[in-house]
Amino acid sequence: MDKEQQYKRVFGHLDANGDGKLSPPELQICIGKIGGELSLEEAEIAAALMDSDGDGLLSMEDLVKVVESANEEEKIDDLKMAFKMYEEKEGCITPKSLKRMLSKLGESRTVNDCKTMIARFDVNGDGVLNFDEFRIMMA
Repeated sequence: MDKEQQYKRVFGHLDANGDGKLSPPELQICIGKIGGELSLEEAEIAAALMDSDGDGLLSMEDLVKVVESANEEEKIDDLKMAFKMYEEKEGCITPKSLKRMLSKLGESRTVNDCKTMIARFDVNGDGVLNFDEFRIMMA
């Protein structure tokens, strides 16, 4: 089953009345099923924020956008945690910090090897990787 089919299947379960849209009460029930709490007022606000066509209801496309953006945020959070493991001085990965982390992971590299690795993704040429450069490297 591909991703689109999975989304359709999940959406079909959430769309209790089968009208092809999720209403705030359906959204409230959905959040409850996964262990969360959402008042009807909060569900109405959430639906209005996520709704792309202004009808106050969520289409499957709206739901997919929300899920995909949540996945993207999760990926960025994971990358931030990984970046912190390599980070030496505030906000950047140096050749020495990269060498140290690679050693912990069982990969023996010289500082010069690490300089070369960093240089490939060092967009601003400062000899270290900031988070944005690290994100590009990990893509």
